[in-house]
Amino acid sequence: MANIKSQIKRNRQNENNRQRNKSVRSELKTREKQAVTAEGADAEAAFRLAQKKIDEAVSKGVLHKRTAARKKSRLAKRVVSD
Repeated sequence: MANIKSQIKRNRQNENNRQRNKSVRSELKTREKQAVTAEGADAEAAFRLAQKKIDEAVSKGVLHKRTAARKKSRLAKRVVSD
């Protein structure tokens, strides 16, 4: 455990950010899975929602923009091919 006051605060901040990022990543995985497994009219809406969540993750700093572009591209391939 750190003795320095600023490092103690930084540890607290890191933990809060880790929890926040974890929930965003979990949401991403859920939406991607739903987009792939959805059928019919729901597939289009699920795909759009997954793309939206990926873009939100970029704006929150959880994902890099190129990583997001790659994820969206691969998701589009999987949804279209099925």
